[in-house]
This record gives sequence, structure tokens and C-alpha cells, in this order.
Amino acid sequence: MAGKFAATTDVPVSKMRFEIEALVEKYGAGQFMSAYDADRGFIGFTMKDRQVRFAMTLPNPGDKEFTHFQDRYGYEKRRTDESARKQWEQACRSRWRALLLVIKAKLEAVEVGISTFDTEFMANIVMPDGSLIGDHVVPRIAQAYKTGTMPPLLPDQRGGGK
Repeated sequence: MAGKFAATTDVPVSKMRFEIEALVEKYGAGQFMSAYDADRGFIGFTMKDRQVRFAMTLPNPGDKEFTHFQDRYGYEKRRTDESARKQWEQACRSRWRALLLVIKAKLEAVEVGISTFDTEFMANIVMPDGSLIGDHVVPRIAQAYKTGTMPPLLPDQRGGGK
């Protein structure tokens, strides 16, 4: 299996969030938002009369991949707290770098005419109720593949609400 993207990047997360902001501004974003908490990172912006939001899960610093390692003999050993923190910070940097790459690739695909803005960002477009289009569509895709039939896009308006 290939190594994880940006597994050795030393670019701070704060700089990557700034790079994402500069990138979307370059492509015409009217507003920008970046936020994070203990386990999630968020990017939001407006462009082409759409609101777009990315939310990604950040790694748990207590996960074994950060707190333990295998020594050269194959025995599992516990990392020092400092070493575990560094491993976790590296994983966070890698995820933010990957998000930058995803957004950049989508914007470039739109810019050169490979795709449209709505097609590239569809799953992340914010609807008026605050939900993402992906929140509505992804369950329907799973249902369609499971049942072999297409579910209705809108509820039946002839009564009964089904």
C-alpha cells in the first residue's frame, strides 16, 4: 500500500488553513471561514452564489497508531507522550494538506473546463436548511444500490407525505 499523503510535511496547520483561504480567494471566494475543535476541522466559503463547507474528522491523539510502535523485533512498545504528540500532529498536518489538495484540484478542474463548480463541490454545497447536499444524496445512493430502485428525490405531495 502506498504511504499516506503528506506524511512528512512540516508545514504548520495554521499555514495550511491560510493557504486554503488564499487559494479560494484567488478563485473568487467572497467569504471564508476556518475553524477546528478537538476532533474536527472545518473550511467554508462562498463562491459562484453557493456556500460550500468541508468538515473532516481529525485523528484521535489517543489512538494506538500514535501511542504505540513496533520495535525492530516486532514487539509493541509504548511511545513517550512527546513522541505520541508529534506523531498525532504529523497526522493532523497530513489531513489538512490533503484537504488543501482536494480543494485545489476541484477549483482547477472547474477553471480549465473539465467540470463545473456545482458538479465538483456538490456534496459540500450548503442547502438553505444548513445541511449539505451530500447529506441528502449519499443515503439515496446506498438505498438505490441495495434495492436496485431509485428512491424519490422529493416526498409525494399528493397526500400521505410518503
